[in-house]
Amino acid sequence: MGNNNSINKPLTGSRRSSSNSNDVDSAAVTKSKLQEFRIGLGMSRSPSGSEINEKNYTPFVPVEKLSKMLQEKTQQAHGISGIMSDVFVTHVFPKFPDLGHRLFSYFHTNAKAQTKHLGSIAFRQQCERFLGILDDTVILENYVKMFCEPVANEDVESLTPDGMKALLMTCFKLAMAHYTDGAHAYCPLISRTLEAVTASCFFSKEHLSAGFVCRWLEQNCPRLVPPVHRFCLHTLTTAYREMGAKEESNGTLTLELATPVLDNANPFDEEHPPLMPVSQAWLLASSLPDLYAKPQPVQNPSTSTNGGLASTAFMAKMLAVVPSHWTLLYDSQMHGVGANRFLHHVLGYKGPTLVLLKAENEQVFCIASPSEWKETHLYTGDKDCCVIQVLPKFSLIERGQKLLYLNTSMRGYPKGLRAGSDPRKPVISVDEHFENVDCRGISSVLMSIEVWGCGDTRSRDIQLDIKKWQVKEAERQRTVKLSAADWLDNPDRYLLELGGRPQYNNSTK
Repeated sequence: MGNNNSINKPLTGSRRSSSNSNDVDSAAVTKSKLQEFRIGLGMSRSPSGSEINEKNYTPFVPVEKLSKMLQEKTQQAHGISGIMSDVFVTHVFPKFPDLGHRLFSYFHTNAKAQTKHLGSIAFRQQCERFLGILDDTVILENYVKMFCEPVANEDVESLTPDGMKALLMTCFKLAMAHYTDGAHAYCPLISRTLEAVTASCFFSKEHLSAGFVCRWLEQNCPRLVPPVHRFCLHTLTTAYREMGAKEESNGTLTLELATPVLDNANPFDEEHPPLMPVSQAWLLASSLPDLYAKPQPVQNPSTSTNGGLASTAFMAKMLAVVPSHWTLLYDSQMHGVGANRFLHHVLGYKGPTLVLLKAENEQVFCIASPSEWKETHLYTGDKDCCVIQVLPKFSLIERGQKLLYLNTSMRGYPKGLRAGSDPRKPVISVDEHFENVDCRGISSVLMSIEVWGCGDTRSRDIQLDIKKWQVKEAERQRTVKLSAADWLDNPDRYLLELGGRPQYNNSTK
């Protein structure tokens, strides 16, 4: 009985015998919790950011192998037991050195390392924490902070216009990286595109907080940064295989991630300066809903050589943020300006479309329609309707249901093309002759129009088939033969008689 009472007594500060197993377990649990608490506070870190205690550490195999390889490369290059930034960039992000340096600096800062190199344990821990980030809001915050810079005489970091442009340029280069055609990798108007975004976000300020920039990007370009994060995750989990393959082939291996989706000809290059260059298409695809930027299905996916080190189909799905399936339906500089020209080239296309309106003073607006355009006196469109100012500043003006209006023939109703939730004060209004455009009460001369179809190839084929049928039907009606009996009651006969020709050949031949 005495032993049982002693076991059930609460713990006190008195000395316990080593034979009491419950006391030993309690002490072990207390020690483990204390160790976890110290690790959480960063109390047990070495100068290189490594954790002292990794007794219960379960490594993630790809990151574990990558860490060992990078440590060996650093030992060979610098004679240091750890991982240096230049080694990480050279072997993991050779094509994107700026992104690689910023990502390593992100790991180095979070590990609170006091040396230039990062310990292998700390590197593994930071990689695994980075791989566990799945929320889009957290992803955006982390990448914006990567491009922030410390403000003079302040303890906080903020983003400058140059940092914003660097972030945008990184996103654009990554989007262009896996085009097999080298012409896609450069856009002569990329500076104008980046300046439009930066000017809209910063106005005339020299720096902004990371939180403000994140909120602006979430509202105007919600799908700009996530592809970069997906690429980083893919690279961190597969880089060890590429490094191993290069070592086996003595460094002669060259991988080319050809993506069949992006092998099509560039639809954005025209002889005259287009309203939508490839950089503008990339920006709109990152700002509009998925309905517009969804690429065509990958045909005949193939894997790279040397054991299939990278899946082409996977990379195409992950990085195809520039839609090569967009089709130019109407260009006023080639097809002529006018309401009838617009209707002829746009009506009948049953997929989503983008209408680009260029006014004087280099103003460009985009009206995104998720469905087929139809002439009606009612406002149409679902929640994916958008009105965007493209130049000189890029911003989402309005998005929602029933924003679109097109009427050129119905009497008693306003005529022209309109966009906006308020029928009395539409955001964008084009007159019935397609000569002037009005934006929020400011009228300007309409310089040119482009309409891009964002559906699949079947949508375009159906439209072309309808047009062919209309042409054949018009030709058939023009060659209708009339009998003598039909001609007697035909209104054309009466008009000819009024014109002074009363005699006809009434032969029934």
